Formats: sequence, C-alpha cells, structure tokens
Amino acid sequence: MIGIASLWIVVLLLGGGIALDRVLADAVTRNFDDGMNYVLTAMIASAELGPDGEVFFNRPLADQRFLEPNSGLYYQISAPGREDWRSRSLWDRALKVDTTHEDRDFHVYDSKQFPGEDLRVMERRVVLPGSKTAWMFMVAQARSGLDSQIEALRSTLLKSFAMLGLGLIVMVALQTIYGLLPLRRVRLEIIAMRAGEKSRVTAPMPSELRPMVEELNALLAHNERQAEEARTHAGNLAHALKTPLTVIMNAATANAPDLGDTVIREATTMRRQVDHHLARARAVGRRGSAQSRAEVWGSLQAVERAVARLYPYVRIDMDGDKTVAVRVERQDLDELLGNLIENAAKYGGGSVFATVSRALDMVDIAIEDDGRGIAEADRERIFDRGVRLDSGKPGTGLGLAIVRDVAEIYGGTVTLEESEDLGGTLVRLRLPAAG
Repeated sequence: MIGIASLWIVVLLLGGGIALDRVLADAVTRNFDDGMNYVLTAMIASAELGPDGEVFFNRPLADQRFLEPNSGLYYQISAPGREDWRSRSLWDRALKVDTTHEDRDFHVYDSKQFPGEDLRVMERRVVLPGSKTAWMFMVAQARSGLDSQIEALRSTLLKSFAMLGLGLIVMVALQTIYGLLPLRRVRLEIIAMRAGEKSRVTAPMPSELRPMVEELNALLAHNERQAEEARTHAGNLAHALKTPLTVIMNAATANAPDLGDTVIREATTMRRQVDHHLARARAVGRRGSAQSRAEVWGSLQAVERAVARLYPYVRIDMDGDKTVAVRVERQDLDELLGNLIENAAKYGGGSVFATVSRALDMVDIAIEDDGRGIAEADRERIFDRGVRLDSGKPGTGLGLAIVRDVAEIYGGTVTLEESEDLGGTLVRLRLPAAG
C-alpha cells in the first residue's frame, strides 16, 4: 500500500511539476520578450528620416549595451536598396533579415545565426512618415540570460518537488504504519483467543475501530451461545433417549411378553424426541436468513386439510387477514400451526377456531378450542418437555415445547389464555411480520 501511494505521489508531482515548469517558463519568456518589445517600440518612436533618406534616432537609446561590442544586445534597421544601420554592439556582424513575411506585425523567434551565441530576435516592418520604404526594425538579445533564469527556476522546482514528494511519502508511510497499528493489536488479541488466553478483544482501540471490535465481540458471544445451545440440546436428546432405551433393554432382558408393544411405544417416544430436536436445529439454521417468508393463510389451509383427515369429526374454522406473511420458513410454520391445531382438535370438544391479524410488525395467530381448558397454574408448566395434563390420550408432551422453541428462535412468542368465545383454551402465537 505504501508503494502504491508513493508511486501515485510521484506521478502526480511529476505531472504537476511539468505543467508548472511550462507555465513559469512561458511567463519568464514573455517577460523577456516584453523587454525587447519595449526597446523595439522605443526605436520606432524615435526614428526619423534624414535629408538623404537615411534613418536616424532623434534621441539616443538608453541601454548602453548597444554601444558595447558583442554585448549580447543588438539592433538593426534594414530596407531594400538601403545600407543597414546597425548598433555598435554588432561590430562587424549583421542580423539576417527574415523575408518570409511582409506584414507589419511584431514577430519574435529564436536564432542561431551567431556561432556560440543563441539569440532571441524581435522584428517589425514599419513605413516611416515621409517615406515609401518599408523599414525592418530588429532587436536581438542573447538567450543566455533567459536560459539561465529558466534553468534556475527548474532547479528550484525540482528541489522543491523532490522535498515535497519525499515528505509526502514519509507521511504516508508513517500514517499507514500508525494507522494499521490498532489492527496489529486486534491480530494479537485474536491470537490470544485462539491460544485460549482470552475470550474477547479487550485491548483499548481507537474510535474508528471500536464498532468493528464490538461487532467481533458480539459475534464471538453469539457463537458461544450457539455452541452452548448445541451442547445443551445434545445432552437433552441423550437424556431423553436414555429412558426409552432403558425400558426396552429391561423388557428384552426379562423376556417380557409385551416386548413388541413396548418397543413400538418407546420407539415412538424416541422418534418424537428426535423430531423435536431436528425441528429446533433446523429453525436455528434458518433464523439468520433474510429471505425467510411464509404466507400464513396458505399454511393454515394446508394444516387444516391434514388435521381434518385425522379428526374428521372436528370442525375447523378460520378467519382474519388472508394476506399477511411471517419471517419464518414455510416448513417451520407448518410445524408450529400443525402442533397447535392438532392439539386443539385432539383435546377440544369438536370445534377449533383460528384467527389471523396483524399488529404493527408482528402477526398474531389465535387458535381456540371448546375443550376443558387449562388451569392458569399449569399454563407455563405445560411448555416443558414431556409434560402432559391429559394422560388418557396418546402423546409425548413435546408438541408445545417444539412450538415454543421454534417460535422463540424466530423472535416470536406463544402464550396460553382462556377462550372467551368457545370456553376452552386459546393459544396465541405471535411471529415477526414479513414485508
């Protein structure tokens, strides 16, 4: 990352340096040309014609370098058929006249006509008053001064940008090293957790990393809860299977005459226990799915058809909102409603009524029967595994336990009340609404 940042800094500084060099070099050159333009304009303004048609200055030029031979500043006035009038600084040399243009605009260009001395030349063709001749006024100056200024400017730019680039690279390196230091501390904390020395990230972190550390600790706590739940339910399943297996082994050892019936009865109990724990494990695996969605009315109709075949003498009625959906997998919703409606049909007096409604972000499913009801003192205890209030009818006492566990996994609740309309039990199942 430091290398990429350094390369990008070099590219940006190089591009900015080249652009700034061109801008400043052009500005210095324009300033140089402005000085020559001033001199050329002064020459034209002070030029007059003599009696023989020659050109002379009515006042001398101020720059003494025109009087010093080979001084680097020259002028020359030329015209076809006329003798050139040159500054003393040219001595025995003459400026070459550019004949490629005939206009009367200013022209400026570089020239190498003098060996060892590069020139910057400015010229303009002028017709003086009283003359029909077009005179070429020329000013030339050695580029050495201009080139030395540009060279000094480039040297300053190069040193400045080099120092700026080095400073930026050092700052990026320091910022990267310092900025990643908290992540190194997080890495050391994770290594300590893997070694069993810690269970959470406890080192103080800057405010930028604190939310990530909090989420990491929350994830660790969530995983610990899941692992503890898995151990608990594995132990519960082992305990639940131990009693039926003991009964079967005792009956087999004693060569009991009802061994077959005992095996079938206890195997049914074990299967119900396994189904309970599988349902809970399945719900735990699906509860994090944001796409979980099930239509309540469709599930109620499917369960009603299944229960009606088992209890043909029971009347099952349904009413309420037919459009609501819950954030539960359809298979788990069928399991919840199937347990509740089957219990109502089994223990009721022949009538079951299901009502669906929505309250804010929850869906309320009320299932009532016309049975004897459940005493208020038993309404919490009956959710425990294996608890049955009516031992005269077949069952394992796991149905309501499954409903409670699965509902809580999805963030819902299940409670028991007394039915005011039918006089029996009212089971109220509340689940998170979808959409």
